[in-house]
Amino acid sequence: MSRSYEVMFIVRPDVVEEDVDKLIAGFVTTVTNGGGTVKSTEKMGRRKLAYLVRKFNDGNYILMTIEATGPVVAELERRLRVSEPVIKFITVRMDEEEKRLAKVKAIRASRRKLSAEPHAPAPAPVPAEPAEAAPASA
Repeated sequence: MSRSYEVMFIVRPDVVEEDVDKLIAGFVTTVTNGGGTVKSTEKMGRRKLAYLVRKFNDGNYILMTIEATGPVVAELERRLRVSEPVIKFITVRMDEEEKRLAKVKAIRASRRKLSAEPHAPAPAPVPAEPAEAAPASA
């Protein structure tokens, strides 16, 4: 069963741009040879890391959105793990996340619908009887 995934990986900052393109092309062929499809690939640029990873303070972030089966994703993760330029990666299954977001949106919409329904009109305020003026003392 084909599912939607986001794979983000961080490449060492000292890798040349052409080598990064070759690395991405290799990962794309891994997915397509396994029967999956690559929806998009986005280079997010060089960013500072939150903590030191393999003696690097920053790295080049790449985000791939793919649609594939479990074994294809396992093979892609294996290749990410053994490739020298990749210092960190994460894979997130997006169909579960999209289902969760749709559920939250449905709950919010039902709450808005309930709050938008007109309530029974409040009774008109009854004017208070004016108090009689107290006689002024001399």
